[in-house]
Formats: sequence, structure tokens, C-alpha cells
Amino acid sequence: MQSPVNQASAQQQTMQQSPSQHPQLSQRAQIVKPFHGMRIGERAAELKREGRSIIDLSLGQPDFGAPASVEQAMRALYDGRPLPYTSAAGLPALRERISEHYLKKHGVSVDPARIIITEGGSAALMLATALTVDHGDGVLIADPSYPANRQLVHVFGGHIIDVPTNASTRFHMNAELVDQYADETAKVVMITSPSNPTGTTMSAQTLRETCQQAAAKGLWRIVDETYIDLADCEPDGSAVRTALAYDPDAIICNSFSKSFGMTGWRLGWIVVPEFALEAVHDLATSFFLAAHTPTQVAALAAFEPESQQILEQRRLELLERQAIVVQGLADIGMPLEVEPNGAFYAYCSVEHTGLTAEEFCKRALDEVGVALTPGIDFGQITAKTHVRMSYAASREDLYEGITRLGQFVQSLHKAKQ
Repeated sequence: MQSPVNQASAQQQTMQQSPSQHPQLSQRAQIVKPFHGMRIGERAAELKREGRSIIDLSLGQPDFGAPASVEQAMRALYDGRPLPYTSAAGLPALRERISEHYLKKHGVSVDPARIIITEGGSAALMLATALTVDHGDGVLIADPSYPANRQLVHVFGGHIIDVPTNASTRFHMNAELVDQYADETAKVVMITSPSNPTGTTMSAQTLRETCQQAAAKGLWRIVDETYIDLADCEPDGSAVRTALAYDPDAIICNSFSKSFGMTGWRLGWIVVPEFALEAVHDLATSFFLAAHTPTQVAALAAFEPESQQILEQRRLELLERQAIVVQGLADIGMPLEVEPNGAFYAYCSVEHTGLTAEEFCKRALDEVGVALTPGIDFGQITAKTHVRMSYAASREDLYEGITRLGQFVQSLHKAKQ
């Protein structure tokens, strides 16, 4: 007869060996799909550790960091001073700086009370989805578009109404498409401009008309403007304007990650209509209580004139890199259907190579050491035909990456002969 101790040990060992004893994952955990771009990035990092020369053009991470003044401000904060929670809405001074930024950069007056600081732009999108989507609600999203938006809709019980786009619409939704695809379940239109993965920006007229059409149908408008301060200027030389210029009740999501070079700092914001403020406050408190206090304080320095001058220089540098990519891809036989003019991405068709997008990305990484993201991350229409290239990398990496891709494409053509 076993002693009580031995008996308990045997029971514990049986439980550890039997998978049937594991609790079942939630349905939301089971339906979330992988981000293939992250897996490509992980594989690229693994090959680098093995000593391979890898040009990583797969992830949207700028090769520059936060402005020096932001880094200095962060270091100064760790001197032993108390760093308590801010309110769920965030540091008042930071919300005021963001409000001033909208006025100076975009000519739009935004009450700081409508601005909620979040743990990155992803948390802003999560709040926006939680605020607007119930079980069974339809959300119109352009295909292709940023993959996390789809996952958030599913997690909160909604379903995606995929809106097919192509080069003729610059891979964006428009008013006609909203009218065509908004069915009886539709509750939200989700827009990303400038776009990830295509790098294209909606024209002012298209953005205005799309928001107006959605509003006329009684739909929420969620506009992800993460890349707006990296966009090319309008034809008249002015900065691209926020959707708030045309739709004051739109929900706007933004981030310090891209245009401020603060990817790992995890700080963003959401602008919500006044009538939704109490609800979004309660959601923010429940989800993350408050954004990281030191990061909020340090981010104030990002709005200083010196920092803004540095950020503008970086925007212009990215436009130079954009030109390198557009010309380089054309030179190797991969011309773009639509040239980017906003986010630092180029969306390329690889259909002519005879490979699917996933095959192209896998072989490009393994054979010539260039990491790209397959279209399957961004929707169904271009899942097998397109890949995304990020030109947030250095000029040297872009030149080398395009040269290697040219060699790879040439080898594919030779193999078919």
C-alpha cells in the first residue's frame, strides 16, 4: 500500500502526462490566427544567429530610435522619484501636447479630454473595437489590411465584412464600396490610412466621402492613423490631414511607434467622441488601468521643436528610401501596381514568378537571405499573389536586399526556361 505522499506524487505524475487533464482554451484563443510576418522575422533572427547575412525587410520597425531628448527624459526619470499611476485617460500634459499637435500639424482643434493615452497603438485599436463591436456585428475592412484588426473583431464576437480592393482604388475602401458591402449586420467601418501593407494613403476626397457614407448609414468610423505623420504632403504642399478634419465623431487610433521611432516604448492614443468618453474610460481602466507613467512623461519631449525637426528629417529620409524601393523593384522586374505615399511599405505582386507569396518569402529568405512578409497576413484577395516589403531599413540594406531579390527572381526565370 502506497503512503499518502507517494500516492499524491503518483496522481500528480499522471495528471502531468495526460493531456486530457489540461483545461480547454477559450474559443477566442483558438480562433486567433498567427502573424506570418512575425514568424518570418523570427526565422530571420535565427539565421542571423547561425552566422547568415540576412536583410530583414519584413517588419515595420524603423531603424532609428526615439529622439535623443526623449531618451534623456526617460533616463532622468529613474532618479528615485515616485512614479505613480496616471489616470486611465493618461497624463494631462501629454494629452494637451497631442491636442496641440493636431492643431499645428493638421489644423484641427481636438479637446484634450477626448484623447486617451494607451499602451501602444494596439491597445488603442483594442479599445476602439471593444467600444463598438458586439456579438454578431459586422465590421467592414478593406482587403488587404492590417491583420490585428481582423483578430480584434473576432475576439470581441464580431465578424469581418471583407471589402475587396485593388490598384484602381489604391487598395483602399471608398464610399461606393461602403454602400455596396454594408449589409444588415454592419455596424463599423474600419479604415487604415496610410495603409499597412500597401503604404498608400487615401485622398482627402475619398476619406471624406467614405466617412460621410458610413455616417449616413449609422456606422461607427474607426480610423487607424498610425502612419499619418510619415505621409507625403498633399498636392498643395500641406500635410495630410486627419479624418477628424472631415468627421469629428470618428474614432482615431494613433501611436508613437512609427513616426516617433518609439516601437518598443509601447505608447499610443485614441480620440473618441465626447458621448463615448465615460464608456472608454471604464474600458481603459479595466483593460490596462493606465499607460506606463515614465514613458508618458518622457514622450512630452517628442513634441519639443528640436524633436519635431528631427522627426521631419526622418520623414524626408523615408521618402528617399521610398524612391530607392520603387525604382529598384522596377529594375528587377517587380514594378509596383500602386506606388506608396504614406507608410513605409511596398506591396509587390510575385504572381509572375510562378510561386505563391508564402513560397516566395520562404525561398527568398533561405536562398538569398532577404526577409519579406507574405500577403496571407493581410487578407484573402492578395494572399497568394503579393508580398510586403518594409523600407524602414537603412539605405544600404535596401540596396543590398533589392540586389539579392533581383538575383533570386532571375534564377526563378532561368529555372522555368
